[in-house]
Amino acid sequence: MPKRGEVTQAPREDLRELAARALSSQFVDLCQGAVIVDADARVVWINGQYPARLGIADPATVIGQPIEALIPNSLLRDVVESGQPMLLDIMDFDDASFVVSRLPLRDSTGRVIGAVGFMLYDDARHLAPVVSRYQRLCSDLAETRRKLGEARRTRYSFSAFIGAGQACTAVKQLARRAARTSAPVLILGETGTGKELLAQAIHTASPRANAPFVAVNIAAVPETLLEAEFFGVAPGAYTGADKRGRDGKFKLADGGTLLLDEIGDMSLALQAKLLRVLQEGEIERLGDDRSRKINVRIVAATNVDLQSAVKEGRFRSDLYYRLNVYPIQIPPLRERVADIPALVEAMLERFGTLYEKKLLGVSDKTMQAIKQYQWPGNIRELENMIERGAILAPHGGWIEQEHLFTHVGEIDDRDALISASGSLENKPEPCRTAALLDAILGSGISLDDLESGLLDEAVRRADGNLAGAARTLGITRPQLQYRLKKKDVA
Repeated sequence: MPKRGEVTQAPREDLRELAARALSSQFVDLCQGAVIVDADARVVWINGQYPARLGIADPATVIGQPIEALIPNSLLRDVVESGQPMLLDIMDFDDASFVVSRLPLRDSTGRVIGAVGFMLYDDARHLAPVVSRYQRLCSDLAETRRKLGEARRTRYSFSAFIGAGQACTAVKQLARRAARTSAPVLILGETGTGKELLAQAIHTASPRANAPFVAVNIAAVPETLLEAEFFGVAPGAYTGADKRGRDGKFKLADGGTLLLDEIGDMSLALQAKLLRVLQEGEIERLGDDRSRKINVRIVAATNVDLQSAVKEGRFRSDLYYRLNVYPIQIPPLRERVADIPALVEAMLERFGTLYEKKLLGVSDKTMQAIKQYQWPGNIRELENMIERGAILAPHGGWIEQEHLFTHVGEIDDRDALISASGSLENKPEPCRTAALLDAILGSGISLDDLESGLLDEAVRRADGNLAGAARTLGITRPQLQYRLKKKDVA
């Protein structure tokens, strides 16, 4: 016996039995009706409210009857036979609809010995707020999935890779063959030549077209975040990590295509992990102790000479051979002069629609200048220039040379320098320097303007990646940052 003032704890089984009895009793009182059947689905008890709802004058007459004799559409027999509850359902009875809940009843050994049915509401319209919210949640989920699907769907096909010249035709033929396989593809080409566009076109024409297309620009992601970006993070892998974990790009692209853009900028440590993924077909999230199988088609792209990078020890040879199964070299725009008119026409149509401006086109003189220009930024630079021309040219007029470039003579001046430098590649350094100096002086461009142009061009070619731009210029990143800051102040 407990002493006076002492509080004792009831056995756990007793508490469960008390709670079950209290809950059952209160639930019966609160609901519109209740009925209990035995293991043979025969009625053994029905509360006082239910018979009136069902139009039964004497409840005693239904005791011992099959539940279907009382309620033709009842599913209590299914609950008894399956042992599975039906927590919320709508049951039709004559011209009415009842909101019901059905639960199995078990003995102390867990054996099903019957079932109980509760009529929660005698009018299904009571569920309207719940159903409305559920439908809204379903609609929001469907919209989110639709937007996510659009974000991972390719926008380009081979028709978007404009050009009918020999070089362009050869590239598209190679790419179409690649689309029919699942082999890794390595797309090589200068910045702005359309490497991602071609990668999307390959995916669109492949058997994986309905699966995700996921692209990651390695040069644009900080080195410390690349592994998590690729492989994902397990729940609570580190302080501040999402408690639910996060999938990486490989998992998001499962079944589809993963574009690894600027793969030449990948660190050696990450190259080793990427090689393992390609060999094993498995990924392991950060902080996870188990691997996951994936099925991803890899398309890699770079403007870096990977063969030279391999010789210099900046790129793993085994990874290079794994990626270089099906290489496709996209020629620079200066080698696709025959494609320029078609490219310009397509761009003018797009920008004319965007800016609601009717343009006659590019004048013959300007088109000739465009064809003679070397286009170091390739199609991306051409696109920027045509957009500027579409903005500056008069409505209903022609795009002239002054609409494309800051200075009318910019094409000729820059081409003179590029031509001079290109023609002196095999000459001794003193001769090359003197000739370039003559070209600069003859063009009228100041050294400050020349340096500013070189800095801007290097950053543009590297897609804003300062480390890559600095490497192109042969200087360090801090030196590049100092010169850019100095240029902006000036």
